[in-house]
Amino acid sequence: MASAPNPRKNESPNKNDTSPNNLTTITSPIFISTESLHSLLSHQTLIHHLQSSLATVSSTLQTPIRQSYAVSSSSSLLLMPSWSLSPSFPYIGVKLVTYFPHNSSLNLPGVHGSYVLFSSTTGQALASMDGTVLTLYRTSCVSGLASKILARNDSETLVMVGAGTLAPHLIKAHLSARPSLRRVIIWNRTMEKAQKLAEEMQENGGFDGVSFESNGCLEEIVGLGDIVSCATNSETALVKGESLKAGAHLDLVGSFKHSMRECDDEAIRRGRVFVDNEAALEEAGELVGAFERGVIEKGDIAGNLVELIKGEKVGRSNSDEITVFKSVGSAVVDILASQLVYETYNHA
Repeated sequence: MASAPNPRKNESPNKNDTSPNNLTTITSPIFISTESLHSLLSHQTLIHHLQSSLATVSSTLQTPIRQSYAVSSSSSLLLMPSWSLSPSFPYIGVKLVTYFPHNSSLNLPGVHGSYVLFSSTTGQALASMDGTVLTLYRTSCVSGLASKILARNDSETLVMVGAGTLAPHLIKAHLSARPSLRRVIIWNRTMEKAQKLAEEMQENGGFDGVSFESNGCLEEIVGLGDIVSCATNSETALVKGESLKAGAHLDLVGSFKHSMRECDDEAIRRGRVFVDNEAALEEAGELVGAFERGVIEKGDIAGNLVELIKGEKVGRSNSDEITVFKSVGSAVVDILASQLVYETYNHA
């Protein structure tokens, strides 16, 4: 796990024992700074936590559909709650997210989030933390866990489609999940962003023996990828199925509404498709469109992440098979990530 000196520096004081078994002694919630969140979480430890806990905990959690409220004609407030019915996982969590797309004119991010963790035993507030950063970790680590299960063991080249905020997290998660990777090629519509990210990852990524480069021709590099990971807001297909190499694993993260799609129908047709959860069947543009056009049916979806972890569904069946993983996120992985942060903080 990543570490940093004094992870509690400049945070709200809490003199009480805040371990899960002593929640009744809490008098005030703790504030975990963004800096400390980075020091408490690593992609490797979160992938391991999700793999060991997701299948067990998910069956005990209540996770209502995400609530969205229009604050104005363009801005929104979103709430993603989840709570446990099991005393062995004594938590309630809520992620609060604001979406203000016009913030770009103010040189501010369009999305801001906060995560609040409560005790499901007493209802007391336990901690608050940066929900935006928490989302970056949990989203990328879900993809990392999927590639750990579905990508080939001898995967050497990762193609990263997109160079936004999520891209470095996805790169780190895939490299953590698949240590056989030795080459990362980054593409972005703005070539300068891809070049900058490649340089930053090469200098500060912390992965010895891995080369990072950028390339402006997506059609040229897609066929090189043993793993192709996409994190864009594209509404036109970027990855063409005919370009995918035999045995490739395609990771689709970006789309969350029907108008968005990061790959074409051929990629869906050629691959065995898995999802993080059933909401992907209703939200992801690549899948909804493929269903509507008769490319595949809902019954053709090969399984979800929990089923893969449990071994109820078979992942990769041979070295030439193309696997596709589509994620849209859920409050379940939010609360698991916040649990890891909170309990690691208390044991620091």
